[in-house]
Amino acid sequence: MSFDVHIIGGGLAGSEAAWQLAQSGLRVRISEMRGGGDSTPAHETDRLAEMVCSNSFRSDDADHNAVGLLHQEMRALNSLIMSAGDENRVPAGSALAVDRLGFADAVTSKIDQHPNIEVVRERIDALPDHPTIIATGPLTGSKLAESIAAETGAGALAFFDAIAPIVHRESIDMDVAWMAARWDKGGKDYVNCPLDKEQYETFVQALVDGEKMPFKDWEKDTPYFEGCMPVEVMAERGPETLRHGPMKPMGLDNPRTGRWPYAVVQLRQDNALGTLWNMVGFQTKLKHGEQVRVFRTIPGLENAEFARLGGIHRNSFINSPRLLDHQLRLKSKSNIRFAGQITGCEGYVESAAVGILAARFATAELRGETLPSPPPETALGAILAHITGGAEAETFQPMNVNFGLMPPIEGRWKRADRKKAYTDRARQKLAEWLEPQKVGEPA
Repeated sequence: MSFDVHIIGGGLAGSEAAWQLAQSGLRVRISEMRGGGDSTPAHETDRLAEMVCSNSFRSDDADHNAVGLLHQEMRALNSLIMSAGDENRVPAGSALAVDRLGFADAVTSKIDQHPNIEVVRERIDALPDHPTIIATGPLTGSKLAESIAAETGAGALAFFDAIAPIVHRESIDMDVAWMAARWDKGGKDYVNCPLDKEQYETFVQALVDGEKMPFKDWEKDTPYFEGCMPVEVMAERGPETLRHGPMKPMGLDNPRTGRWPYAVVQLRQDNALGTLWNMVGFQTKLKHGEQVRVFRTIPGLENAEFARLGGIHRNSFINSPRLLDHQLRLKSKSNIRFAGQITGCEGYVESAAVGILAARFATAELRGETLPSPPPETALGAILAHITGGAEAETFQPMNVNFGLMPPIEGRWKRADRKKAYTDRARQKLAEWLEPQKVGEPA
């Protein structure tokens, strides 16, 4: 072989794993089917690490938020994904959102220029017999998925993931909408479109009545992931559901009235130029014509021009608690590791974080060493523990990082103090885990 480790999939997890391996001095081959004659229902380009849903890495608060803590831990491990995210940051209050094209270009450039990495545009249909990390994400090719199922004897679980529309900024009526962040935290980073009670109720009914994309027979019994629920499915759950979800008005004073609106639609900057804005929480399976008609009833979006309309695709993931060991190896075929969303972690940064761990475990193994798992008190360790045994295999579902995955903090705390206690403990535990390692340095 002309490589030490084979990575299948050039998404965020695969790119991160390749970077970590290459930085340790190992030779890496990335097999990415996009650009080689194949694509997926959700991707638009052949760039590595293309973000197909939101452009947000969510909260960057490392003191009071579990995902912000994960950001910090990944930076400490010289994460390529976090470095590219920081370089391509766009305003989003206390969140880390990125210019998605700039981000993908940065990751692709770094990978292409690394002397230890070869990117091959090819589709892999069967499990290899050499050291491999499978990071094919939620849109794994059907033949490879069949090969995984044949090896494990267990069918992959699946759920639907929906994509939110993107609006051209110049088409938003700012005489109606205004700029603000909730509770004035993080500056005026969001466009806010207000609805009164009648407008809201009419809008909810339009979502419920709108014509949806039809399901294929094999999709009909696939459940949605709760963290990426289509807006019209939320509307079907009850008339007030959206007001307590993506359309909640709390903490948003309309400067024209001095009061909170009855409901609000928020848009977040999606590119560095500020010309494209993402409708926050508005994943949808409405047909494209219906999206234009219904979303233009939102005050401020009456003349909205859409750079991208919403869509829906089926996601697949393996039952990791049953199939993987604590080093992310397939129990029945130990040369195979899994990383990213296919393991059942949910979210961009969580996927990349598992890519980091898979690469570091593989590096240690090839050197004849054993790398201990990161402590479960850390964000990295909490995700790893959850997908490799902490979750119930019978009811396993995708999960974002959260403090509930970590061992509890003893004693009684105020809410903010309790979160800070979790993050303080995590930083100490991560430092202890990293101390014997030379992080990110070539061998």
